[in-house]
Amino acid sequence: MSETTEKNSGQFPLLEKIDSPADLRDLPQNQLPEVCSEIRDFIIDALSRNPGHFASSMGAVELTVALHYVFNTPYDRIVWDVGHQAYGHKILTGRRGRFELNRKLGGLSGFPNPAESEYDTFSAGHASNSISAALGMAVASQMNHDNPRRNVVAVIGDASISGGLAFEGINNAANTPNNLLIILNDNNMSIDPNVGSMHSYLARITSSKSYNHLRYKTFRLAKKLRLVGDRGKGFIMRFNNSLKSLIGRQQNIFEGLNVRYFGPIDGHDINALVRTLRDIKDMEGPRILHIKTVKGKGYAPAEKDPSVWHAPGIFDPKTGARAAAPAGRKKPKFQYIFGKALLELARSDKSVVGITAAMPTGTSINILGDAMPERMFDVGISEEHAVTFAGGLAKEGLHPFVAIYSSFLQRSYDQIINDISLQKLPVTFCIDRAGLVGEDGATHHGVFDLVYLSAIPGMTLAAPRNYTMLRNLMYTSLVQAPGPFAIRYPRGGLRNPDTPGPFENLTIGRGEKLRAGSDAVIIAVGSQCEDALEAAERLEKEGISCAVYDPVFIKPLDGEMLREIADTGLPVITVENGASNGGAGSSIAEFFRKEGLGVSVTTLGIPDEFIAQGTPAQLKALCGIDADGVAGAVKTAISTSNDKLN
Repeated sequence: MSETTEKNSGQFPLLEKIDSPADLRDLPQNQLPEVCSEIRDFIIDALSRNPGHFASSMGAVELTVALHYVFNTPYDRIVWDVGHQAYGHKILTGRRGRFELNRKLGGLSGFPNPAESEYDTFSAGHASNSISAALGMAVASQMNHDNPRRNVVAVIGDASISGGLAFEGINNAANTPNNLLIILNDNNMSIDPNVGSMHSYLARITSSKSYNHLRYKTFRLAKKLRLVGDRGKGFIMRFNNSLKSLIGRQQNIFEGLNVRYFGPIDGHDINALVRTLRDIKDMEGPRILHIKTVKGKGYAPAEKDPSVWHAPGIFDPKTGARAAAPAGRKKPKFQYIFGKALLELARSDKSVVGITAAMPTGTSINILGDAMPERMFDVGISEEHAVTFAGGLAKEGLHPFVAIYSSFLQRSYDQIINDISLQKLPVTFCIDRAGLVGEDGATHHGVFDLVYLSAIPGMTLAAPRNYTMLRNLMYTSLVQAPGPFAIRYPRGGLRNPDTPGPFENLTIGRGEKLRAGSDAVIIAVGSQCEDALEAAERLEKEGISCAVYDPVFIKPLDGEMLREIADTGLPVITVENGASNGGAGSSIAEFFRKEGLGVSVTTLGIPDEFIAQGTPAQLKALCGIDADGVAGAVKTAISTSNDKLN
C-alpha cells in the first residue's frame, strides 16, 4: 500500500474501493454523487501539496465518472484532448495510490500517456487532436469487425474545438462511416478566457431542456414500441433539426455538417449525464453531446478565478490561500521582460503589433494587450492561423511579434516556411518555453525549435543569454531584420538576473567571448551560458582553464569567432537546451568541417529520445547539460585530446 493510500485510509470510503472502472460500475447509480464528491476532495488534498492542473480536472469530475460508468473501458475507448481535465480519470483507473507522484521524475505523467496505462488510449498534451485520433480508432474498429461493438468517445473542450485540426476531424467524421461520440466539454474557458466566433457561437446555442426531454422521451418510447430503430431515425433527426432551426432561427453548425447534436445539458448532473450517455451510446453514426460545466467546480476560489487556478501551485485546501513563491522565484522572468519590452517598442513604433495563440498571460503579451488592446491579437488555439495572419499584417507594412510556446509553434511549421520565410516577411517569432520545461513533460518540452528553424532559408535565429540580450534582439529584429527573425528563450528566469538598460542595435551574426581560457572552449547557447560559466569557475579551482563563448546567433553563425576558436587548437564543447541532433552544436561542428578546420567538437544537448517529466534542474542533470554535466564533458574532452597528442 502506498504512503498516499495509508495516509488517506478511511477518508475516501467509496474511492478506496475503486481500483478500476469495473469497480465503479459495480456501484449503484445513487452512489455516484458521493464518488464525485470524494474525487474532488482527493484532488484538492493531493494538489494542495503537489501542484498540478487543478481547475480543469475539478470541472470534469461528473463527466469522468459518467463515462467510465456507462462505457466498458478500456475495451471502449476514451480519448482525452489536452489532458488537463484527466486527473479524475487517472484516479479511477488504478493510479490513485501513486497520484502523489504525479508530474514527478519517475512518477505519473501529468497527461494521458499510453505507456502508463491501457486506459490512456492516446497521447494528450496539445490541443485539438482528440477527434481525429478517436475517428481513426472508430473507423479501425469497424474495419476490424470488433465484436461486441467497440464504442469510441472523444472528449474535447470549447477552447480546443476552435483549433483547425478539430474542424478537420469533425468534417471527416461526417463523411466516413463510423459511430464516433464527441463530448464537447464547454466551460467557457481555456487557460485565459476564450476568444473567437466559435466560443461566441457555443454560448448562443440554445436547445431547451423541455425540448431535449421531449425528444429523448419520444425516441425512447418509439424505440421501445419498435416504431423506429437506430438505422431508421435519420429522417426523424433531420426533421427535428429542421424544426429546431425554424423555431430557434439558427442553424446548428454540427447538424449542418451531418453530425447529430445533443444538448447542451448540465455537465454536473451525474444522473442526467448517465441517462443521456445511455440513450445515445448505441446510436449509429457520428454524434456530439454538448455539456456545460464550470471550471474549478466544487472549490469556491477556483470557480471565482479559474485562470489563476488553472495551475495554482501549493495552496491551503481549507482557505484557498496560495503559497508565496520562494524568494528565488520572485526574480523577473524572460516572458515578463519580453512583455515589457514589446510594450516599449509598440509605444515607439506604430508598426509593432503582438499576436499570441491562447497564451496572453503565459507569454506576458497581455502587458501590451492591457495598455494597447487594439495592437494585441489573441487568436485562440490556432497557431497556424497566428503565423499566416502575421504574414498578412507584415505584407501591409506592420511588424508582428508572434509570441508562442516552442512546442506549440511546431504546429505552424508549414506556415513559417511558405507564408513567412518564402516571402521574406518581417515577422519576429518570440519563442517562449524553449528547452526543457519541467513537470509538463515530453509533450511540452520545447527542444526542437533550433533544429526545425535553422533549416529554413532566410531565417535569423538567436538565443539570448540574459534579459538585456532579449530586449536588444527584439529591437534589432524591428530595426534591421531582412525577413523572419526568431528569438528563443526558456521558461522562467535566470539564477543571476541582469538589469536591462536602453535598447541597443546588435550586429546580426556576431557572437561574444565571455571568458578567456587556455585548456578548452565552451560554446554555450542562450541561458546555458549560466551553466557554462559556473562550470568554468569550478574547473578553474581544479587548475583547468576554460574559455566561454556565446554565439548569440545560431543562424547566421559568427564565422570570424569560430575561426578564432579553431586557431586555439583546443577541444570545443557546445552546450544547448535543445535537441543535440541537428541543433546548434551540429551547425557549429558542420561549420568547422566545411572550413576544413579539424576541430574536435563535443556536443551537449537533449539526447535523441523523449524526456519525461521532472523539475527543470533534474532534467538538465539527466541530460548532462547542467554545470556538473558541462564540467564533466570538458574533462573528458581534454583527456581525449591529450591521448590523441600522445
